[in-house]
Amino acid sequence: MKNAKQKNKKSKPVSKSSKKNLIIVTVLALLILGFVIIKALSGGASDAGAVSEDLKILKSEVSETAKFYPFKAGKTKMEVMAVKASDGTIRTAFNTCQVCFSSGRGYYVQEGDEMVCQNCGNRFQLDKIEIIKGGCNPVPIMKENKTDDGANIVISKYFLEANKGLFANWRKG
Repeated sequence: MKNAKQKNKKSKPVSKSSKKNLIIVTVLALLILGFVIIKALSGGASDAGAVSEDLKILKSEVSETAKFYPFKAGKTKMEVMAVKASDGTIRTAFNTCQVCFSSGRGYYVQEGDEMVCQNCGNRFQLDKIEIIKGGCNPVPIMKENKTDDGANIVISKYFLEANKGLFANWRKG
């Protein structure tokens, strides 16, 4: 016991500047730890906000005029189109062509009731979106790859990220 008391008597009092430095170091360590945790939870993305959440398409805003929804998977910019077909169903597809996607110009622009590929000029009927697979047409997002919660059509970020290769050269040609 005597040694412990003698040690306390011999130790120097902690200065105010030392306390301040200790607080600063602690705060910085907590900030760095928080950043590491956030980065790990976001999949290690290098850009803040680079990976989006699930894509939600508000059904009430979908009409006979195609609406385009951007999505970013890492550094890859993607786009999903949604349009109301003549039977009232909402059709979804990637805004890239199944054949021309690698050209960089394999995306669509609406002209009347058709989508027109900007690479080859193929015209595709709106009512055929999500019905026809293969060939020069928008890459369909089928029923099993999305959910309908009543108000929204939800496409998971995991499904979107798995298809980002379709957009590697998108709009670069």
